[in-house]
This record gives sequence, C-alpha cells and structure tokens, in this order.
Amino acid sequence: MVYLLKFGASWILPPGIFILLFFALAVWLWKKRGEKKAAAILFGLTFVFYLLCTGFVAEKTMGSLESVYAPPENPSGDVIIMLGGGAYNDTPDVDGTGTLCSSPASRLLTAVRLQRKLDVPILLSGGQVYEDTGAEAKIAKRVLMSLGVPEDKILTETKSINTSQNAKYSAEILRENGLSRPILVTSAFHMKRSVLNFAKQGIDVEPFPTDYMVAHHPVFHYTKLRPQTETLLDNVTVLQETLRTFVTRYLE
Repeated sequence: MVYLLKFGASWILPPGIFILLFFALAVWLWKKRGEKKAAAILFGLTFVFYLLCTGFVAEKTMGSLESVYAPPENPSGDVIIMLGGGAYNDTPDVDGTGTLCSSPASRLLTAVRLQRKLDVPILLSGGQVYEDTGAEAKIAKRVLMSLGVPEDKILTETKSINTSQNAKYSAEILRENGLSRPILVTSAFHMKRSVLNFAKQGIDVEPFPTDYMVAHHPVFHYTKLRPQTETLLDNVTVLQETLRTFVTRYLE
C-alpha cells in the first residue's frame, strides 16, 4: 500500500501533473481539433520527458556513466586529490561556519578514509564559484582537521571554479611538491570528464570514484516508472556530463 500511495502521489505533484496535462492536451488536439500532426509531436515530446523523469531510465543512463571506472581494490599513490562540488559559506556547522554540499561531502568521506589507509597528503581542489558560495577547499580543510587529519597532510587549491581549472591548478601544485602518483576522488558520474581534464594537463591519475547515484545492480519495481524531479535531475546531469566531456575532448 505504501508503494501504491507513492506511485499515485507522483501524478498529482510536479512533474507528474504536467505530464498528465500535456498528454490530455495531445488527446484533445487529436480528437477535438483534428490537429493530428501537432498532437503526435506533443505526445512524443511528452513521452520522452516522462521517460527522463523515471528512475527506470535514470538507472540505465546514470549507471552507464558511473560504471566507466571502478574503485581499485588496492589503491596506491603519493597524494589524494579531492575535487570540490559546491559549498555554502554562511551555513552553521559543528565546528564553525560553512558547509560542503552533499556530493563533495561524500567525496570528502572517501578521501579521509583513503588518507588514513595510505597516510598520504590530501590535495583539496575548489575555489569560491559565486559570491554567496563558500571557498570549498578552505571549508573542506577545516572539516578534515576536525576529523583528525593533520594540517601538514592537507594541501589546498583555492582558485579553480570548474573541472578544467581543478586539473590545471592541481597539476601546478603537484609539480611544486614533487608529487606524481595522484589518486583522484570525485563523484562517479564526474570521473570520466575529470580524468580527461587531468590527462590534458599531463597528469595520469588513479581514479577512485565515489558518491554513487544509482545501484550497480538495480532491481525493477513499478514505482520506478513514476515521474520524479530527482530522476529528471539525474538524467539532466548525464546529459550535461556528456556535453561537457565532448567540449573538453574536442573544443578546449
């Protein structure tokens, strides 16, 4: 009953209610106005939009992107690079002000566990993207230190505002410190483009993807056919990564 209620509720809330309205409009155009071509186009576009809003499709698209790299069983390197992914500078935290968004927070959890296992420094890469966002590397450094990572094991890169700059400025710091075997930690969906950006800077990284958005072996359930804004965002993220990877590979 719980699953049925969730399935039904998704059709009376956005985006489900809009999908139903557009389907109804397509039927009205076909039957009442005789606009069969317009109705068919509207129906087709609405159906594609509906599919992009379903977990069933998001599991396929996001899963294919996240499976490009797998975490190594025995990671080795002389530095861990953690890429930023968003922060707030004025939000309260346990030991100060400023917090990481969910994706970089998940990346940080993986980075600190790797640091404890390998006893190598962590290079935090990420600057302040907008006026009301936080300086990511500085916030992440404070959190790492509160988790017990020694300050002398933390390097910060605070100038970058995108992945291309993450790679460029991190590469400079690696060379300045004589580091040559980096383990790259970022979200699994972001790893393919990140590896490419570092390769363009002449840096061969060992990918350690984290922050997975979908299961590796999903099991079908009818609720995955309900429209959801979260799954639409997942599919938009996949489309964005595909476009940005193309730009990085061929236009930058």
